[in-house]
Amino acid sequence: MAKPKGKPQGGDAFESYYAQLYPGRWNTLKQALLVERKPVAFNDGLLQNYYLDEASIIAARLLDVQEGDAVLDMCAAPGGKSLVLASSLKKSGTLVANDRSATRRGRLKIVLREHLPDEVHSRITVTGHDASRWSLYEQNRYDRILLDAPCSSERHVLADPKALAIWSASRPKHLTVQQFAMLAAALEAVKVGGYILYSTCSINPMENEMVVDKLFEKRDGRFTVEPAAAPSAESCRHGSIILPDAAQGKGPLYSCLIRRTA
Repeated sequence: MAKPKGKPQGGDAFESYYAQLYPGRWNTLKQALLVERKPVAFNDGLLQNYYLDEASIIAARLLDVQEGDAVLDMCAAPGGKSLVLASSLKKSGTLVANDRSATRRGRLKIVLREHLPDEVHSRITVTGHDASRWSLYEQNRYDRILLDAPCSSERHVLADPKALAIWSASRPKHLTVQQFAMLAAALEAVKVGGYILYSTCSINPMENEMVVDKLFEKRDGRFTVEPAAAPSAESCRHGSIILPDAAQGKGPLYSCLIRRTA
């Protein structure tokens, strides 16, 4: 896909930018993004249902957490994906659920406490680190890491007139810098042989497979991209993406499974 150009902002700029990314498909995709999501109930091992986009459940399960794993959720709030990860720990294993925002972290703590049995909740630690600097805190520590990175979240932008009015093409460019820093930090924090699931809710390749491209550029020889079959997903150059116009409203959700090799 061609990389859109230009610095205008607002709805017209947004429209032009994404029409270039999805020629012949943008109108259909935009309409699907504007439809209100229908969350599904997740209750595997929980005290009560937690409702979230089905694509989020699919993505978190791609990490294939095993009983006994040491797991890190680098950008965990509001907590739905953390619940999916925690449910896979069964009777052993630990989860660090991190979010830098104190407000979001407060909500995360409530979600974990209200939904997890005490035996599982006792093995969860909530932290407030800057995920892009994680390697300063820990290295070679985790078996599995979920990095659901902050992103453009186009579905939210389309639904929020204020966000749409101030949107510009500089936003995804700034986000990719942060996303790569977090992914590079995750590569240091995961054990050799361990797995990272990089995901976003963006439809922009710049924030998705192009971030993995940069990891290849800067960390080549230290990891591989692994096949991970996500139901309802479309293949990308690296990983796959679930788009709501083709997945009965689910998503959007990009995911790429990475295995550290050195």
